[in-house]
Amino acid sequence: MMQLSACIEWLFADEAEDIGDRIRLAKASDLDAVEFWFWSNKDLDAVAAALSETGLPLSGFVAEPIIPLTDPANHAAFLEGLKRSVDVARRLGAKVLIAQAGNDLPGVSRTDQRAALTACLAASADILKGSGIRLGVEPLNTLIDHQGYFLPSTVEALDIVDDVARPEIGIVSDLYHSLVMGEVPEEVVAGRVDRIIHVHVADHPGRNDPGTGNLDLKTPLAWLFANGYSGRVGLEYRPAMPTSQGIEAVRRRLG
Repeated sequence: MMQLSACIEWLFADEAEDIGDRIRLAKASDLDAVEFWFWSNKDLDAVAAALSETGLPLSGFVAEPIIPLTDPANHAAFLEGLKRSVDVARRLGAKVLIAQAGNDLPGVSRTDQRAALTACLAASADILKGSGIRLGVEPLNTLIDHQGYFLPSTVEALDIVDDVARPEIGIVSDLYHSLVMGEVPEEVVAGRVDRIIHVHVADHPGRNDPGTGNLDLKTPLAWLFANGYSGRVGLEYRPAMPTSQGIEAVRRRLG
């Protein structure tokens, strides 16, 4: 059965300001897990208490800081931040950290930027080794939300993961971003589903609840699970109605 993870940056934010209360609302809505973006702006004691109280697992969060990994000058800062993120993940039981490549650097070739990103991910794998925590680099669309981002292509992201060739490193496959870029997930991921460590969904236009736009999310999700994906599906959308009212419809629409 598909396990759904609520991104509580957006989900339940319309019903509760307190992060712990959003976790409790996710539990009340029979969701299977929660996730968020940054840990550094959270009351981690409140998060830990709510996770313990509800029994919900924390799927993951962003590895901080978000800085361009395509620039070698940023690698030391990112790797130090990754160590702190790993400590937080261990404390809260999260198994997935999310990395973003950063924007395309003017005046620097894509070949050099890709080499820098690959080297940073390889160094990240050394930090993650033996922790049971994996880092997923995330392709993002450049047509609507992230103009100028270095890595909009799922194929290139997978190629970079293959260049790193470490089990600690994979990708986060956000079907919203992929479909907005015109990709066919079943084609761009073919033969490499095992590199996906987490999945996100939202609809388009609006990046709202699945089923409120024109994206077919159900078909690629079914294909991913039929081809070996066994992780959770992160609900990372802007609710078009109070989250608790819309979540059951989302569950039906996804599968």
